[in-house]
Amino acid sequence: MPEESVSTRVRVGVVGAGKMGLSHLAIVRALRDVELVGVVDATDYLLDVLNKYTGAQTYSTLEAMLAEARPEAVLIATPTGSHAALVRTALESGVHVFCEKPLTLRAEESLALAALAQDRGLVAQVGYHNRFIATFQEVKRLLDAGAIGEVTHVLAEAYGPVVLQAKGGTWRSKRASGGGCLYDYAAHPLDLVHWYLGAPEAVRGSVLNSIFSADTDDEVYSTLEYPNGLSVHLSVNWSDESYRKMSTSVTLTGTLGRIVADRQEIRVFLRDDAPAPEGYRPGWNIRYTTDLTAPVSFYLRGEEYSAQLESFIAAIAAGERTARQNGFLGAAQTDRIIEWIQADAAGETSPALGPAAPTSVMRIRTRRTLFGRRKTA
Repeated sequence: MPEESVSTRVRVGVVGAGKMGLSHLAIVRALRDVELVGVVDATDYLLDVLNKYTGAQTYSTLEAMLAEARPEAVLIATPTGSHAALVRTALESGVHVFCEKPLTLRAEESLALAALAQDRGLVAQVGYHNRFIATFQEVKRLLDAGAIGEVTHVLAEAYGPVVLQAKGGTWRSKRASGGGCLYDYAAHPLDLVHWYLGAPEAVRGSVLNSIFSADTDDEVYSTLEYPNGLSVHLSVNWSDESYRKMSTSVTLTGTLGRIVADRQEIRVFLRDDAPAPEGYRPGWNIRYTTDLTAPVSFYLRGEEYSAQLESFIAAIAAGERTARQNGFLGAAQTDRIIEWIQADAAGETSPALGPAAPTSVMRIRTRRTLFGRRKTA
């Protein structure tokens, strides 16, 4: 069911009016427990259009909105390279923060922001929306129940057609502003793995390939090592035009069975000697997201986008001091794993559960695309 109704409307501002910012804007304007008090963007004509057709107050800087509109919470949906400064400004002003993923491009900065949010008692959440998809939530429930026994291997994948030409790339395909495929795409399955299994002990065999991008990676492959021989293989490519849109999936093999899940469905195989959870039986089981998903108060692009904002707003309205899901600390730990992959791909020693890997210059390889075309500089 949707998050519980609250009596007080939370004053919210939106920072960034790109694709995700406009999605969040539409959702918060539809939530009955939210009052939209302002929108921030650097593009004047876009602000004029938003003001004309939505009536929203618009601002060219976060500082101006904080001073005049006095929001209780902000939704930050700007290029990743700008997250750290914006999030810090909001937290230091005593404002709750929902920030699009990944949190920042440096794990050390993400950890510092997590500590700041905790010190101030502010709800701080990151937009890893897959945790609000019912099939991936069911994976978590089954793992916690021990349905497939001890997990021995995981394949975490994400593919899609984001960067398909050498020229005209967006901020996402520039290392300094978006972090490339590793930060923008691989972060999704990595966050799911971290949610399911915790942090790995080490990372090895990492490869960052450039297909079209001149400045950063377009595909990522790596192996995460866990205790007791458990391994996770990561396979991600955002220059794969055989996919119509982004597709994220996980396959988990255990001593008592297997789970295969994506946004549409979860397939579960249980051995005859496995203790089947309620609603499951030995052999193959299949459940669809339409059967598992709880309704939300407003639908746009997928229930998960509204569900994550409902959770954020409900925590604030209830006077809670931490996010109910996808808090900054967990996102910072995912950022740490990303840095380990960077270091490993650069030929550095992958650290075991200790200080963050140093920032390194990645060795990006150029290779042929799926259909034979080569990247040109």
